[in-house]
Amino acid sequence: MSIIDFKMPKIKFKKMKINPMEGLEDIDYEKLQKKNTKQKRSTPYEDRTHYKTIREAFLNSVQKYPKEDCILEKPTHKDPYKITTFQEFKDDVWALGTALIKNLNLQNKRVIIIGETQYGWYVSYMAMLCGVGIAVPTDRELPINELENIIKRSRASAIIYSPKKASEIKEIKGKFPEIEYYIEMASNKPLEGKDVGLNYLITLGKNIIASGDKYFDEIEIDPEEFKILFFTSGTTANSKGVMLNNRNLAENINAVTAYVKLYPTDRLFSVLPLHHCYESTIGFLYPLSQGASVAVCEGLRYIVPNLQEAEPTAILTVPLLVESLYKKINEKIVQSKKDKLVKKMILVTNALKLAGIDIKRTVFKEIHENLGGKLRIIVSAAAPVDKAIGEWVEDIGITFLQGYGLTETAPISALTPEYKTCVGSVGKPIVQADIKIDNPNEKGEGEILIKSPTLMIGYYEDEEETKRVINSEGYFHSGDVGYMNEEGYIFITGRSKNVIVTQNGKNIYPEEIEMLLDRVDEIRESMVYGKKNEASTKKEDKELIITARVIPDHDKIKELYGEKTKDEIYNIIWKKIKEVNKTLESYKAIKKLEIKEDEFEKSSTMKIKRYKELEKSC
Repeated sequence: MSIIDFKMPKIKFKKMKINPMEGLEDIDYEKLQKKNTKQKRSTPYEDRTHYKTIREAFLNSVQKYPKEDCILEKPTHKDPYKITTFQEFKDDVWALGTALIKNLNLQNKRVIIIGETQYGWYVSYMAMLCGVGIAVPTDRELPINELENIIKRSRASAIIYSPKKASEIKEIKGKFPEIEYYIEMASNKPLEGKDVGLNYLITLGKNIIASGDKYFDEIEIDPEEFKILFFTSGTTANSKGVMLNNRNLAENINAVTAYVKLYPTDRLFSVLPLHHCYESTIGFLYPLSQGASVAVCEGLRYIVPNLQEAEPTAILTVPLLVESLYKKINEKIVQSKKDKLVKKMILVTNALKLAGIDIKRTVFKEIHENLGGKLRIIVSAAAPVDKAIGEWVEDIGITFLQGYGLTETAPISALTPEYKTCVGSVGKPIVQADIKIDNPNEKGEGEILIKSPTLMIGYYEDEEETKRVINSEGYFHSGDVGYMNEEGYIFITGRSKNVIVTQNGKNIYPEEIEMLLDRVDEIRESMVYGKKNEASTKKEDKELIITARVIPDHDKIKELYGEKTKDEIYNIIWKKIKEVNKTLESYKAIKKLEIKEDEFEKSSTMKIKRYKELEKSC
């Protein structure tokens, strides 16, 4: 629910020499072939987990891996990553939980957590899930009036906030007498009135535990009890409160372990906002349940140096970031004048891989080094991604996975199995889910319906809307349109709310056309929609005009064509759109172009808020 004008910073990679032949003579091909010609898996892993609560999953990892890395965060940009072990993290979680209950009397109360990704956020959220009360993760980019609305709607008793939010918290303090405490992350401030520091509470809690108090140890979690309140991003409508329980989140962990193996040696790189269910569940709770660690990215402008320092093995991200990395790496390859050689080596290594000889990480070693050197998995979700980009990720030796779900499914309802990827699909239904296509058309497309133990309790204080989206058989109407192939892989073609219906009943999904436009070098971003024909006075002329609202890539245009006027830029892009139209069925062709100079309004997961954009004019 962020009104953030998201703009990818300029990602800088060092100059590449690209020598794909280096090191090939040292490979034992026969040994490698024997290792890789074992029978390939086609079914889910049998040893998936069966956790009922997050507390159970977390304590299991603490018991098995107490001294292993858990959370890595940089105190300042110049400092190296500070490592917190599983035991140290558990001690802080238990201490904070004890203090929140014993000193602040917040057990079973609602607590807002707001701020950028940092250690204090992780500790606060885990303490809530392990027994304190109801967590309300909140978007740090909210304007103050919307934050006030969340405080009112959630009926929060406390707010845990980052230091960067201190001025906003100060501004709202006098407006909410019902807020009992304002707790500042990374602060040692003693309790004074309603204000207290998070670190102070952790120290206080440790002293209470040291005195013999074991209350937090004895808390029992009801897996079905309402424990998390997420407010949706509101990309298609006003935000709704989604009520989740421990079982919803635990079943996400159980689902992923059936399709993807994560090990204590793995490290996830956290780049997305934690208030979003996607990052906090799959990017935080899931790796911790497997004994893996999480390294915090300082911010998108530091992504490359942070990747190279943290050396993650997996990244959870969104298409916009994957596309940016793809473009920047390939620009460096072109600059090295080795792009034709790289393409040839991709063909060669793909052929060898089919024969059981995978040498991709050796051949494309320099590309891997730019991404930290150990990256083995990239997971993209939250929006459609260009199939060509996903294939390129796999071509260079990184497993490319896609996930599908919504906040209402906490969030995963489908995921690509790592043992049988299918680029272009959002994956197969998770093992616990029953997913079906409602009323499919001649192409097999219809609304995706989901029945799953990850499905929410319901919408907060909105029983009518809950009944509208969850039918009498327990299926959730996702609002997404797609189809399922014979192997059970799901393909999303669009949002039912975004669909453009022609006069003769044809359905046009904007996302399909946008993906083609986003491949154009001269276009940075696009949004396609059906525009009313305002010029016509004829009542019978109701056909919508397929319109592309485009943000030009001015840097690329300048590089390719030199300095150009606005009219010249329009003509360049219109010419490119005509080329795209040639690849489309005639009724899908773009008829009108709008040039947009400012940023699209986006949610915190970088999806365009269409309903907001359509209220504006370029």
